[in-house]
Amino acid sequence: MLEDRTNRQMNQKSGAARNLNAQGFTEKQGQYLAFIYTYSHMFRRPPAETDMQRHFQVSPPSVHQMIVTLERNGLIRRQAALNCTRTE
Repeated sequence: MLEDRTNRQMNQKSGAARNLNAQGFTEKQGQYLAFIYTYSHMFRRPPAETDMQRHFQVSPPSVHQMIVTLERNGLIRRQAALNCTRTE
């Protein structure tokens, strides 16, 4: 069990985890999908890229590239943000 976890971590760090699993996405992509799903259900809105950047502790270009990849692979769909203005 410990050996499996260690191997998985080493593969991730070396980039060997790029192979797709049975669901059609990598382990890292699955982590982003899980975060998007959970965040959306908790806050009733999808996370902003800055939310993902803070959670995964990565650079803005890294998050953006992951989002583009998930969309290109048909795993998510992005929608334009609605600008809500308050009238007083």
